[in-house]
Amino acid sequence: MTTPDTATRTRPPTRGRRLPGDVDMWVMILGDLFIFGGYFVTYMVFRAVSTEEFTAAQRHLSVGIGVTNTVVLLTSSLFAALAVIAVREGALRNAQRLLWATGACGALFTLIKAYEWHAEISRGYTISDEFFSFYYVLTGVHLVHVAFGLIFLGVAVRELRNPRRRRPAIVEQSVLFWHMIDLLWVVIFALLYLMR
Repeated sequence: MTTPDTATRTRPPTRGRRLPGDVDMWVMILGDLFIFGGYFVTYMVFRAVSTEEFTAAQRHLSVGIGVTNTVVLLTSSLFAALAVIAVREGALRNAQRLLWATGACGALFTLIKAYEWHAEISRGYTISDEFFSFYYVLTGVHLVHVAFGLIFLGVAVRELRNPRRRRPAIVEQSVLFWHMIDLLWVVIFALLYLMR
């Protein structure tokens, strides 16, 4: 006869829920979110003081380009999340392909943003305009984060290709950082392109 004590001992261990990545990555992400939060609050204060000027300047941005970049980054987040699932299931080649797809979306985002910057600058919208000074700083700092994210994704792919390394935690941390980049873009898109 099985007692409750032996029944619990023979049951397979259940996996506890945990946050992906490690504490250091979470500290970095929360620090970045705090810094961007300061940028966002500063932008809102300046916008409240000069609402008409900001609204007039904002009309020169292409919402279509902003939507396209948003779709590109959200798609990249889907690929990144699927890569983590693939790593956890042991499908390492599939995870590598998904990380490459994530990076390709990041590169496409960068190219679209470079095209948009070129278009705005060639039409004379530079940092001399208050709205566009915020636009270039916010999107520029975000692009720096995209570059770092691409490096992190590259490190994750390298880890998966080396049979002696293959640490799922590296993939999780890279994807966490990438999700933060996407979250920041959604807020930037809403503030700069949509808010009237």
